[in-house]
Amino acid sequence: MSSNAKEYQFILTSRPDPAVGLVTLNRPKALNALSSPLFNELNEALADFDADDSIGAIVLTGSERAFAAGADIKEMKDKQFSDAYKNRFLENWSALTRLRKPVIAAVSGYALGGGCELALMADIILASPTATFGQPEITIGTIPGGGGSQRLAHAIGKSRTMELVLTGRTFSAQEAERWGVVSRVVGAGEGEVVKEAVELGRSIAGKSQIAVQAAKEAVNAAFEQNLAEGLRTERRLFHMTFATQDQKEGMAAFAEKRKPTFTHV
Repeated sequence: MSSNAKEYQFILTSRPDPAVGLVTLNRPKALNALSSPLFNELNEALADFDADDSIGAIVLTGSERAFAAGADIKEMKDKQFSDAYKNRFLENWSALTRLRKPVIAAVSGYALGGGCELALMADIILASPTATFGQPEITIGTIPGGGGSQRLAHAIGKSRTMELVLTGRTFSAQEAERWGVVSRVVGAGEGEVVKEAVELGRSIAGKSQIAVQAAKEAVNAAFEQNLAEGLRTERRLFHMTFATQDQKEGMAAFAEKRKPTFTHV
């Protein structure tokens, strides 16, 4: 059964373009609060799209009102340390970061706490003008647990991250764009950010999948390695592309002034 044919309780999956998978968080009454059952479904759907050779990019979104308003407080409030530690609470959230294919987050409305962390795990974030980001965990007696303190610091530096994490204040789509948290803020119309994300996904999916995945790995290396190691990783991945038919086709097409036909091998 294909990814978009499965029925889930807390998410929706579809293919708005033959080469783009779309995952929509679907807990409207809870503003898409991120529960463990939702994350189990999300990880399964993302893994299915990642394994589908016909998919070149994945879009992740929520509703107009909320991308995800945070982790599910009702699930967390009575949890004990021993349970959280022994059962690796929240550790499966990072499965998204291990996908080979690029993930584009299309964010409208609230992206707070776990919702902000989920968006930060994506490779590219597009934001509606209504998007509101933040790590407000400090206001309920805890701290970010899904990577917010780390990924925000990489994106916007120590001082801003400290201010946001220690006060819990939210920041707007416009601030997020100015600080480099999001790639860009798109049109204000309903569904516009998802439409733009799917269009971006379609553009990426039109490239060689091997080159796209290598490029994603190279950019991620810039955050995970020092400069010398990152440069070595980039160069090895660059050299690797010369073993692919897509590199031969892409460069031949350029020389012959025609559009390339990539076969992803």
